[in-house]
Amino acid sequence: MFKNLTVFRIGTQWQPSPTDLENGLDKSRFVPCGASQPQSSGWVEPRGSAHAPLLESIDGQWLMKFKIEQRVLPGAVVKRRTEEIARQIEEETGRKPGKKLTKEIKEQATQELLPKAFTKQSAVNVWIDPKNRFLVLDCTSQNKSEEIIASLVKHVDGFAVSAIQTALSPSVAMTEWLLSGEPPADFTVDRECELKSTDEMKSVVRYARHLLDTEEVRQHIISGKVATRLALTWNSRVSFMLTESLQIKKLAFLDVVFEGQSGSYADKDEAFDADAAITTGELRELIPDLLDVLGGELPSMGSEPAPATIQHEPAPTSATTSASDDSPPW
Repeated sequence: MFKNLTVFRIGTQWQPSPTDLENGLDKSRFVPCGASQPQSSGWVEPRGSAHAPLLESIDGQWLMKFKIEQRVLPGAVVKRRTEEIARQIEEETGRKPGKKLTKEIKEQATQELLPKAFTKQSAVNVWIDPKNRFLVLDCTSQNKSEEIIASLVKHVDGFAVSAIQTALSPSVAMTEWLLSGEPPADFTVDRECELKSTDEMKSVVRYARHLLDTEEVRQHIISGKVATRLALTWNSRVSFMLTESLQIKKLAFLDVVFEGQSGSYADKDEAFDADAAITTGELRELIPDLLDVLGGELPSMGSEPAPATIQHEPAPTSATTSASDDSPPW
């Protein structure tokens, strides 16, 4: 259900109500792109069944899905059509279009081509933990996150969120764990990380499927590099990649999580319920534990942070290190 996590703190002024929330989602229900519309987005049924609720409640956890549809219009196609129209104008008037007219021609070409363009769709799973006041998005894209939050803020009265800040930055904490060789309780360091220098060179060293408790890694840190990504496992149950911006990537649930589960379900609704219960059940404990080892959550939106005890891309095929002066692609 979730592969990546971006977690936000929900403001205390919002009083969670599943009825009010679903009514708000219904105001922004997904409608496919119109003929001349470059993009459309909105809420769809998380189970994937027509006429099902837009909000599913499983074990007190609220699950939703945000869908985005975009028309794919390659820049080269727009450029070619723009040049065709410009040539026609030049032949008719004897004058080559200036910058202002060329811009207008480009807009004309775009509107003319949009109805013929293919569409691509993507969807983001969204989870609200109403008791612990977390909003969790299954994405790491800032643009998508902003679009989803904007929809909730606009259509759900009183809804507001803020980014979570911790007393210890993830980069500082990850660097210390690698340098000392001592990860915090309930966490283990796995075999993947990224180190980046803080000088103007921004040189990068990446390790994949490689032991990290080595003198070589420590020397990189002593020379001035800091950890920007680190693979971790929590409680021998969930593995993930922690980033310097407190995002969780490559989320994977280990076999022990599924012990006692039959693995076969009567229908897709039963499978959805089981997936949701397992996923949110594990993450409701992992997220507070992660915030705790980062020194705890700093106050935001004029309120005290929740206590730490609240209830709770593919790697190379061999061990490698790489150094680069380029910033990472993400």
